[in-house]
Amino acid sequence: MAFIYADVIVDISHEKLDKTFEYRIPENLLGKVEVGSSVIIPFGKGDRKLKGYCVALKEKCDFDPARIKDICSLTEKGVSIEDKMIELAGWIKRNYGGTMISALKTVLPAKTSVKQLEHKTVVRAMENEALISLLGECERKHQTSKAKVLRELLERDFIPREFLTGKLGISPQSILSLEKAGALKVLESKSLRNPVKVKEKTGQRKILSKAQKLIVDTVTDEYRRGIRNTYLIHGITGSGKTEVYMNIIEDMVLQGKQAIFLIPEIALTYQTLIRFYDRFGDRVSVMNSTLSPGEKYDQCMRAKNGDIDVIIGPRSALFVPFKNLGIIVVDEEHEGSYKSESTPKYNARETAEEVAKINNASLILGSATPSVDSFYKAEKGLIKKFELNERLTGGSLPTVYTVDMREELKAGNRSIFSEILSDLMLERLNRNEQIILFLNRRGYAGFISCRSCGKVVKCPHCDVSMTEHLNGKIVCHYCGYEERKPSKCPQCGSGFIGGFKAGTEQIEMKVREMFPGVRTLRMDGDTTKTKDSYEKILSAFSNGEADVLIGTQMIVKGHDFPNVTLVGVIAADMSLGSGDYMSSERTFQLLTQAVGRAGRGEKPGEAVIQTYQPDHYAVICSATGDYRGFYNEEIAYRDLMDYPPTGHMLAVCVFGKNEAECVKFTGTLAKTLKVDYNCTFGEFKIIGPVAARVSKINDVYRYVFYVKSKDREVLVDVKDHLEKYVNDTGNFGNMVQYDFDPVNSF
Repeated sequence: MAFIYADVIVDISHEKLDKTFEYRIPENLLGKVEVGSSVIIPFGKGDRKLKGYCVALKEKCDFDPARIKDICSLTEKGVSIEDKMIELAGWIKRNYGGTMISALKTVLPAKTSVKQLEHKTVVRAMENEALISLLGECERKHQTSKAKVLRELLERDFIPREFLTGKLGISPQSILSLEKAGALKVLESKSLRNPVKVKEKTGQRKILSKAQKLIVDTVTDEYRRGIRNTYLIHGITGSGKTEVYMNIIEDMVLQGKQAIFLIPEIALTYQTLIRFYDRFGDRVSVMNSTLSPGEKYDQCMRAKNGDIDVIIGPRSALFVPFKNLGIIVVDEEHEGSYKSESTPKYNARETAEEVAKINNASLILGSATPSVDSFYKAEKGLIKKFELNERLTGGSLPTVYTVDMREELKAGNRSIFSEILSDLMLERLNRNEQIILFLNRRGYAGFISCRSCGKVVKCPHCDVSMTEHLNGKIVCHYCGYEERKPSKCPQCGSGFIGGFKAGTEQIEMKVREMFPGVRTLRMDGDTTKTKDSYEKILSAFSNGEADVLIGTQMIVKGHDFPNVTLVGVIAADMSLGSGDYMSSERTFQLLTQAVGRAGRGEKPGEAVIQTYQPDHYAVICSATGDYRGFYNEEIAYRDLMDYPPTGHMLAVCVFGKNEAECVKFTGTLAKTLKVDYNCTFGEFKIIGPVAARVSKINDVYRYVFYVKSKDREVLVDVKDHLEKYVNDTGNFGNMVQYDFDPVNSF
């Protein structure tokens, strides 16, 4: 039976999105009106003709059919920004599940008004000679914060005060003290609508290398000739990817186009932001969760009105409503933070392709360690790939030592630090150079490994690590296979088998015990709970206020500390036990990033990778910087197991207050696929159902099953079938969530 009724929204502000009106689809429009369609409807007592958007289709109406009005007509698609955003929301709903309302709330800015914020700008008030003299005095007195401000003022006349207090961690007292000394003035303004503003463009243009120029010329020339491509820039750390991005964006701006620059983390470094502002001035703005709702809406309106050319931010910046979008850049495109963890679980990298398509724009993906998915597409010729293999930013790639911790154990060293790492740390501290200690805890889920031989206990059916549970069992969170936790290693018989228990706090205590008087900073979930704590810790380390920075993955992403000459990776293979198919890829990326933090200045760097699996290809290839070698091994594994990108997966997760009902309903959904569903597009395989990795949160139970297929469209069809089944039969108090090609197992 055809859908003959539609739910339509009229006002597409967030406050009005849940208010829908029911209309009948006339016979001449049956099969033409779809979710996301722009329609003309009669509205109110006078039947005013208004534009609305279809958000749902159904076979039965909820009100008296005699009182339901007919849709007048379809409107022309792609005319306005709103039409494009509705089209995008419809694509997200179809490809990632959830409701059209939730998709609309993802892509549309909320109409919110707030009081205009007061902005403050720090302005230089001294001549260069006097400023240099004062800087020397501050350095002699070890007044590092004041010295940092003065060095910035020597570079530029105007600095946003929020940059100094936020990104650089400068205290208001230091700024006030310099103001009293006559070095600077603080100007207030209530007319600046941009959250961050630089008064002048002061950046110097860098001369492009031959490889950089080839990329810029190719992308801009193809765009001018009407060719719209997706490009992958695979460039080693320091190869000048950002300069390539800015040159391409500048060419787009000269053509009257606009650009979206996506970054994986909210906490942008001051240096990265200032490079864009120095090039484009106040035609650049930012979009992230630190802005108030009013500021976010303000930036969207500035973009829509053409007041800015470039927006910078994490995945939400993708939905800024530019009228003349020409280019989207996804920097560090491999990062998992581009995947939304709330419904709809969209992948910003994939969604960026659709945004580019809708806006007739080009897309650039860039990374030193590209995602396997993007590199696979490049190898298949689906996207165009460029290589940047020369380091242009100074410094050399560090010398890397891979330490087999099994041998350390045999030699009687039960410490968390290998002998070579301890020796190199002492050497650096004696030379007043800085150290980063990275604990690779990403994805840690209680996996079991042997400290004698390095064996990780894996599921025999899914080839992913088993997870330790409190009931003495180990469980696979893909298929549900379980067994008793072994008391001895099944491979070598050693009793040194269990989970790795060390945390950042324990490492910090051990460092202070080994090196009395050492200055440490720790960055983890406990020390970054408050606003700006992330930036303050990094700024303090950058200012030389600590000798050793200890932390998890957040300390190895894109930071540039010239005085860091040693990086120690503790438990490098811990992320190999994260219990999902992407564990090797994450390990390779994290280790490569960590190693890249050493030797970025004039001093040479060294890195120590401590591991119980020195023969694993992710560890070997990260130590040698061999991306191609890693990719060849990884894609063979993915192809063998039908994991993305050679195959595809759909996670179907059921949440419920009643565990018995949740288990029953999850089984019912899996059964309806096995028994009732007639797949017309191809074959699929069901794994599970099984309790989720975290099976209960806030008294809500979580059960999941996975559907695998070579064809992603089959999984979209499966999702549609399940959504219709749930709507037709009811969900018995349970909530269902869909996740395509999940980056983490549930």
